[in-house]
Amino acid sequence: MAASNKIAFHARSISLPTRSHPLTLAVEEQLCRLRSSEFASSSSLCHNLAGLKDLYECVEDFLQLESIQQAKSVEGVLDGSIMLLDVCGIIRDVLSQMKQCVQDLQSSIRRRTNDIAAYMTSRKKVTKVIHKCLADLKKVDSKNNDLVAEISVLREVEATTLAIFESLLSFVSGPKQSNWSLVSKLMPTKRVAHKGHEETNEVMKVDMALKAIITHKSIEVNDVQKTLEALEMSLQDLEDGLESIFRCLIKNRVSLLNILNQ
Repeated sequence: MAASNKIAFHARSISLPTRSHPLTLAVEEQLCRLRSSEFASSSSLCHNLAGLKDLYECVEDFLQLESIQQAKSVEGVLDGSIMLLDVCGIIRDVLSQMKQCVQDLQSSIRRRTNDIAAYMTSRKKVTKVIHKCLADLKKVDSKNNDLVAEISVLREVEATTLAIFESLLSFVSGPKQSNWSLVSKLMPTKRVAHKGHEETNEVMKVDMALKAIITHKSIEVNDVQKTLEALEMSLQDLEDGLESIFRCLIKNRVSLLNILNQ
């Protein structure tokens, strides 16, 4: 089996209000779990989304720490909160469009029309959106080096969220996208580990099955349908997980705005 890819960072000190504070430790623990998590398959991505939800629940408590309630400090992460919401919305649309592509292909196979060309055309449109989003993410610059120490943990949360979002986009578009260009951009003082080979995920399995049909290789229609059904279920699970993250991001931004307006 191919080696697993992981969200792995070299350790960097995070300066927090009180490192021994239970809320601080809870955020650090969730960050560490996500940094060491796998992202090669839809199941691991779903696991990451669940972990991200837990992280934001910890962050909500963390924001109540008296030492962090400084309007000037919070201003530094407000723009990031909007960016995360925008990216999350784009990914929701991408997953929805991709799921529709799969459903349309399943329907065509049941009708025995095997309209693979329409599927590939739709895939190209989705991939174009993904490439644009990834290109936009690469433009994200680390402009928060002068933030006060207690805010740095929120930048860590933002960077980890974006890394998971990028891995989601790469999962849908295929294996050629780099999952770590964004992380390298956000945290230039860190070297990102990206070891091993790409694992064959559900999207790639569908591509291989369709290639077999196009090249007239022996493949059972039922096997193709099962592969498509597995991909559809994976996309649905990712959609559900991302919907929870979207709600967390909205709640997070409201909390930041409340702190700013106090």
